[in-house]
Amino acid sequence: MNLHPASVAEEFAKAFNSRNADAVEAVYEPSGLFVPEPGQTVTAAARKAANQRFLDLGLPIDLKPRHVYEHDGIALLIVDWTIGDTKGTATDVARKGADGRWRYVIDNPFGAS
Repeated sequence: MNLHPASVAEEFAKAFNSRNADAVEAVYEPSGLFVPEPGQTVTAAARKAANQRFLDLGLPIDLKPRHVYEHDGIALLIVDWTIGDTKGTATDVARKGADGRWRYVIDNPFGAS
């Protein structure tokens, strides 16, 4: 169980690196928002398809949380990531569920762009 906010990034990396699209989806709240490129937002099936395009690269992701700020079950995560030669800094929002798991409400991998 992921009891600390940064664990959502750890679970995402584990799911991504297993190439398991369903496991990646489980890291999001059902209505969670993904920003696959600046200015574009997707949810639900479109979110899964957008993440699948990244999974199809066949490269592992490396995530390093830089800052994690948590208050009252909501967390802001600033996370540096690398996929192959592509790098970025995400600004993500996660919420702690009733089950104690942290899940993405907003996953914005190009948040510092």
